[in-house]
Amino acid sequence: MTATPQVLVLGGTGRTGSLVLTQLLDRGVPVLAIARSADRLPDGVVGNAQLTVVEADPLALTVEELARHLDGCDTVISCLGHTISAKGVLGPPRDLVERAVRSVRAAVAAAPPARPVRLILMSSVSVNQPDHADTRRGRGERAYMGLMRAAVPPARDNQRAADFLTVELGSSDSTIEWVIVRPDTLRDGAVREYEVTGELVASLFRPESTRMTQVAHFMGELATDDALWQQWRGRMPVIIDTAGARD
Repeated sequence: MTATPQVLVLGGTGRTGSLVLTQLLDRGVPVLAIARSADRLPDGVVGNAQLTVVEADPLALTVEELARHLDGCDTVISCLGHTISAKGVLGPPRDLVERAVRSVRAAVAAAPPARPVRLILMSSVSVNQPDHADTRRGRGERAYMGLMRAAVPPARDNQRAADFLTVELGSSDSTIEWVIVRPDTLRDGAVREYEVTGELVASLFRPESTRMTQVAHFMGELATDDALWQQWRGRMPVIIDTAGARD
């Protein structure tokens, strides 16, 4: 392992992922970004001495290749998601998020680190905790999301990725720890005050909002603040704008 651990970022060219990448670099955190095209990285980060870019499709990497990239990284942040278009929603890869999470875990297990790698997965409030732990989500909302997962591949993909971590791995895996970050309806805007809770605070049919910059800030905090990590490790926090930030 290198003397200064890096953060491996997947999905760093997306709307929220690019903000996460910038947030980490602004904090002076060394970052390794795996992206299909370096040309799509956010303005101002290319050439940053703290940034290493690997041009590759994350899903095309073998377990051995991904394990080599993970050497020196103590944290992985995945902001991978499906493009909001007919092709992005209905076309392949329909299991983008789940495959990426499984690949990270396999790569970590192939070369077990001295301490567990931390995985921060960006998800959504549409994703349920196991065993109906989201007490606010009633039978009607669960039925609606069941239909959505049957009909819309990204909804199914996000839930399966979360289920892999929460149900299959749980909190007892010796090689990887995780936090699944669940924002509500994403929107633009500068970082202001935001709220992080362990439970849903709104209905799917009357959603709250979450600024993408707030998600990036919270993920940056999770990657750099050990106390905050311990608070949320093995949990699925919900992040929303506070009332004053919804203007």
